[in-house]
Amino acid sequence: MSTATQSQFKRDILNSEPNEKVTALLQQNLVNLVDLALLMKQAHWNVVGTNFRSIHLQLDEIIETTRDASDEIAERIATLGVSADGRSETVASESELEVYPGGFQDVPKTIKLVADAIKSTIETLRASIEKLGDLDPVSEDLCIGITAPMEKHLWMLQAQEV
Repeated sequence: MSTATQSQFKRDILNSEPNEKVTALLQQNLVNLVDLALLMKQAHWNVVGTNFRSIHLQLDEIIETTRDASDEIAERIATLGVSADGRSETVASESELEVYPGGFQDVPKTIKLVADAIKSTIETLRASIEKLGDLDPVSEDLCIGITAPMEKHLWMLQAQEV
């Protein structure tokens, strides 16, 4: 698509400067959420040990929530007239999440690694919520709506660490 064609699709729902700030905040959350879904799929495939099945199934539930959230964020970015970027090279270079280790991981280690990644994702969402309130209440509300189920998933994971 040429630059001229791209500009036909550009919509500034917000005026330019706030729009750039909002979409940059949303883009960081998009990258983290895409990475989180991939990280959790890696964990899902490679978890072993006692209670394997329950964590294996629980990870699928979290992955579904995370993928839905990334789609909502990407669509909000596009609604604001900016192209969302969830390409693998962008995710690899811009994600704030720790790299998930290769190989099989036992259940306790899997729970800790996944919980840490979700916590990091939530921290970025919450930081964005604080900034979005003055810029774009719709995007703020979207991030709040994503954060609540992510926090519930984190709680359910951390309850297993006791």
